[in-house]
Amino acid sequence: MTKIFKYLLRAGALALLGLSVSSCGIYSFSGTSIQPDVHSITVNFIENRALLVNPELSNLLTEELIDKYRKLTSLDILDEGGDLEVGGEITGYDVRPTTVTADEVAAQNRLTITVKMYYVNNKHPEENFESKSFTAYEDYDSTQSLDAVQSSLCQTIVETIVEDIFNATVANW
Repeated sequence: MTKIFKYLLRAGALALLGLSVSSCGIYSFSGTSIQPDVHSITVNFIENRALLVNPELSNLLTEELIDKYRKLTSLDILDEGGDLEVGGEITGYDVRPTTVTADEVAAQNRLTITVKMYYVNNKHPEENFESKSFTAYEDYDSTQSLDAVQSSLCQTIVETIVEDIFNATVANW
């Protein structure tokens, strides 16, 4: 009988702790720290202004960013006029050799993507930033052409950049 009582007591304490943490309105279990008066976000289209242009990258980055906010926050996604606003541009899309063989031939190449973002919090402007760069890269074997690996590399790189943007905006990391 005492085991059941101890179990119920622990379960009640955990439930109370969970309610107290989530009721403050600033912290959530997804790691976000969104103020309780913020209810919506506008994710503007990320334009591609890099010298080398991947025509699918802007759309991929914009959609992945929208999906991230949709999945990990309770914010309404608005086309315009959100309490939060995020947007930017792709400023770099570069391929460079990273490893060179004894014959001075590239053994590996690196695809690097750089994005310059802005973030506006219309309710709490002290959290705004005008121009913050986010960069990620992936290496690939030089025996493969960029066309053959570009899609999977971009997906991986975009996931990393989106995570970094998310953390810089609503996770305050």
